[in-house]
Amino acid sequence: MPLFDKKNFNGEVFGAYVDRVENLNRNELLKSGAVVEKKEYASMLPDQVGGNYITIPIKARIGGEADNYDGNTDITADSRDTYTHGRIVVGRAHGWTEKDFSTDITGEDFMPAAQEVAEYWDDIDQATLLATLKGIFSMTGKGNEDFVKKHTYDVSENPTNNVFAETTLNNAIQQALGDNKGKFSLAVMHSQIATNMENLKLLAYMKYTDGNGIERDLTLATINGRTVLIDDNMPSESVKAKYVRAEKGTDGAKLVKDSGASGDTEINKADVTSDISDIKANEYVVQLPAGTVYTTYVMGAGAIEYTNVGAKVPYEMDRDPKTKGGTDVLYSRQRKIFSPYGISWKAGTIISPTDAELSDGSKWQLAQNNDSSATKYFPIKSIPIARIKTRG
Repeated sequence: MPLFDKKNFNGEVFGAYVDRVENLNRNELLKSGAVVEKKEYASMLPDQVGGNYITIPIKARIGGEADNYDGNTDITADSRDTYTHGRIVVGRAHGWTEKDFSTDITGEDFMPAAQEVAEYWDDIDQATLLATLKGIFSMTGKGNEDFVKKHTYDVSENPTNNVFAETTLNNAIQQALGDNKGKFSLAVMHSQIATNMENLKLLAYMKYTDGNGIERDLTLATINGRTVLIDDNMPSESVKAKYVRAEKGTDGAKLVKDSGASGDTEINKADVTSDISDIKANEYVVQLPAGTVYTTYVMGAGAIEYTNVGAKVPYEMDRDPKTKGGTDVLYSRQRKIFSPYGISWKAGTIISPTDAELSDGSKWQLAQNNDSSATKYFPIKSIPIARIKTRG
């Protein structure tokens, strides 16, 4: 069978193979409804300046106080609010050089090459998502801080219960969305968290029946009815030992004294202020040991809206006949939007944000109605994204 080379390499065929490669994480994200594809937005880009940023209106729910219908009271009418939702295109590109690359893309070896490329871009997309999530949970300013505070369930500095327990997920999603917590469908966590929960028999693994009628476990788990994806790329941070406030009677608690502390049950205020700047005498503290703080993300239906914008030439090959006796290079490009629902990328001069820029909270804000006389922010109770911070 003849080899593919620069002259007869078909980028569209190669791209089709890449798109067909199944990926467990991506598929489960789609099936959970947490990531929703919005193909229609790709066609809007040429119509807006720059081709890398689009604004989408989000209609608010209708509301207003009902008037008394008694034959005498006038009927009033309210206009619907519309929030402006900005979305940025993230462009990425890379190439791979092989001395005899064409031998890897014969008819029978075509799929392995496509699979490697697909897995590479899955990793890149995941890095984009994680950078985006870090960014939105780093937002500051009016409205934005309300989202960060309400949608973060942090027990990592709790002196008595700082690990992922049987009630952690339920408490976190209730804090974020209240009676709307049923929108959450997926949790993505580090394997250390999942292993601890397995040991406590808190995770239930999905099952299937094989061709011989034998029931077997899948690698997908659930907790409280939510799908669990286990991924060691979830954020983790090593933290030093520190003092935190505690209740009297907490194991290891010490009474704070202005000075003259004695014994193992007292501590001077000066020894605590570096960890708790506003600590006062007669409060109690306990020292948490050094450890690791893990972040688990919880998402629900429509949490992330995804658009594959596409590149003019997604895949192409180039040949260098002289270097090292002849090399082939496969180039790949992609342009995609990963937009958290209800959270807007601020318009600016950035053409394609780096992961560092996506992680910058100053680049994100809650979608707003752009009414200077009465600015309204997108209701955070409608955003099915939360994070949980624990020590295990």
